[in-house]
Amino acid sequence: MKPDVSTQPALDPSPDPPRCGSERQTLRGFLACQRRTLQMKCAGLSATALGTCAVPPSGLSLLVLVRHLSDVERFWVRSCLAGKQAPPLYWGKDGTETDFDFPAPDAQLVELSFTAWKEEMAHADVAFGAAPLERTVAAGHHGTVSVRWILTHLIEEYSRHHGHAGLLRECLDGTVGE
Repeated sequence: MKPDVSTQPALDPSPDPPRCGSERQTLRGFLACQRRTLQMKCAGLSATALGTCAVPPSGLSLLVLVRHLSDVERFWVRSCLAGKQAPPLYWGKDGTETDFDFPAPDAQLVELSFTAWKEEMAHADVAFGAAPLERTVAAGHHGTVSVRWILTHLIEEYSRHHGHAGLLRECLDGTVGE
């Protein structure tokens, strides 16, 4: 399948995280690298391609991953770290993921989804820049966790989905790498 008109700009390869930075710089650098990798997997694809479930029978698409990771960042940073009422963007009230449930994506849906993701990343970046890594917060059924743990978990969450993203992208247009 060849994608149609692109809705996302191409990106330069991910910069490496700092090799000799502080613990905070290293963790934030790895998170930035993981985020950038997903951005690269989505770059240059149309709304149709981003919403295509390219590996049947899975209902997973690159757009689903973007929406899922928006809610992951939102939960851990806004709800847990900041202690705010931050209802999920794409999860149902009963706790089921609805990030899979959307009409055939168009440029507007893609733009809204990517804007929400960028807002959650920006909010997280501010929070992680200020919060002591050893600070602990209540995280619902996850128990008590530290800011360090949240940062590490976000890196892990992105990393676990990069294999999915790579396979989806390769099935869409043959692009492999990073």
